Amino acid sequence: MSKVAIFASGAGSNADRILHFLNENQSSVKVALIVTNKKEAGIYQVAENHQLPIFYFSNQDFLEATPVLQFLQEQKIEWIVLAGFLRKIELPIVSAFENKVFNIHPSLLPKYGGKGMYGKKVHEAVIANGDRESGISIHLVNSEFDKGEIILQAKCIVEKGQTVEELVENIQKLEHEFFPKTLVQYINEIK
Repeated sequence: MSKVAIFASGAGSNADRILHFLNENQSSVKVALIVTNKKEAGIYQVAENHQLPIFYFSNQDFLEATPVLQFLQEQKIEWIVLAGFLRKIELPIVSAFENKVFNIHPSLLPKYGGKGMYGKKVHEAVIANGDRESGISIHLVNSEFDKGEIILQAKCIVEKGQTVEELVENIQKLEHEFFPKTLVQYINEIK
């Protein structure tokens, strides 16, 4: 059984979908706990719904990295999944979990990646630039924002006149469809 920690800062829709997928498919991948850097995020409700422990670490803890890294090692976590986690993972954690930290980004990297590019900001940029397609990138995390090895990309058409909200909805469908199964497949192939 591969022990996973999900890191989330927001509502937790991707975390929720991953947890449902794992429950429905009796996977050899097990989410042991959730970590957050926000005291009032929706991810707390997701943790409660799935009867999972959730742990808060301050942004300073993540910046220093040592408190978070020690905790993960004490919990015998093997993999980290970033599901809407809005902090850069510092080098000590990336190094300790080399090629074992996943992220999902709401664009077709390398387009619209990097510091400050997340959520609606990405979709606004896609529409403002008149792109005809967008999508998601599931990638490993390294020391640079959104530069790790891409595991999978999935695309959707951006219709003329489409609103940011409509694009968000299409991107979320791709995230919920591809993120859980890609994680499980990758972890099972590597271990």
